[in-house]
Amino acid sequence: MTSHEQRTVRRLEQAILDLLEQRGPTATICPSDAARSVYGGDDDGWRSLMEPARQAARRLVGAGRVEITQGGRPVEPDEARGPIRIRRVR
Repeated sequence: MTSHEQRTVRRLEQAILDLLEQRGPTATICPSDAARSVYGGDDDGWRSLMEPARQAARRLVGAGRVEITQGGRPVEPDEARGPIRIRRVR
């Protein structure tokens, strides 16, 4: 991973944490929420940040900060297929 990619993943990690902090304790977010927040533009350029946003979520799972869920239940990051949600660790 290049240093630029590492900085982007760190920005996405912080965006995930900030977005969850702004919402209720049981709220979830989509990785696209973080991607849009970091991208900041008006077009759909945020889509290129979707995989980095998922990587950021996986890193936060590894740090014990968040959980990745599907169907309202926590899943292992490597087992998640398709749409995911991110929430605070319960």
